[in-house]
Amino acid sequence: MALPLPLLLVALLLPAARGAETPQYTTVHAESDFEVRLYRDTVWMSAPTPDIPSFHAATKLGFHRLFQYLMGANLNSSRIRMTTPVLTSVVPGAGPLHSSAYFVRLYLPVKFQASPPVPLPELNLHPDRWPSHCIAVRSFSGYARDNNVVEEAEKLAMSLSRSPWANSTKYPSKNAYSIAQYSSPFRFIGRINEVWFDVDCKSTGVETY
Repeated sequence: MALPLPLLLVALLLPAARGAETPQYTTVHAESDFEVRLYRDTVWMSAPTPDIPSFHAATKLGFHRLFQYLMGANLNSSRIRMTTPVLTSVVPGAGPLHSSAYFVRLYLPVKFQASPPVPLPELNLHPDRWPSHCIAVRSFSGYARDNNVVEEAEKLAMSLSRSPWANSTKYPSKNAYSIAQYSSPFRFIGRINEVWFDVDCKSTGVETY
C-alpha cells in the first residue's frame, strides 16, 4: 500500500507547519549540556526494522510504514494527526550478525492513547506502552545521520558520568539510546534533534507518576 511521494512529503512537513502534539514531561534536572525529564505513561506505535543496518535508512523506511498507519491503514480506517518526535531507538546486538537493530516510533495523540487503532497486519507495527520514567536528553542541531548520532550519544554518556546521574544509567532498558527528530527534512536551519538515554529516577530520589 505505497503512497505517492507528494503525500509523503506533505506528511513530513506537518509537524513544522502545524505545531504537532508531543508527549508530556516535567524537567527534573538541568545542566548546560543536558537535562533529565520525567515522562508520563505513554503509548507509541512502533515499526521494527531488524534487517536494516543503517540508522538513516531504518528511520526512513520505518517512518514510511508509520505514515501509512496515520493515513488510515488501520482496522478503523482512522486518520491520525502527525505527532513529534519521530523516535528511532537503537538496540545493540539485535540485528543480523549481532549488528544494531532499530525501532522507529511515533507518539500517539492523547485521543488514541487509551485505545490505539489496530494497524493493518502487513505494516508489521505494534503499540508500545511506556511506563512513566526518566530520560536524559541532549539536544543537537543539523541532520541526524549515521556518522553523528553515535558521537552525540557518547557526549551525553560523558556528561552523565560527571553528574549526580552517573549511577542512574543502569535502568533496565532494551534500548542503548534513542534519537528524537522534531524537524521536517526540508527545514535546513534551526533543526531540533535529541539523543535520549533511559535513566533511573529513583537513584536520585525522583518519584514517577
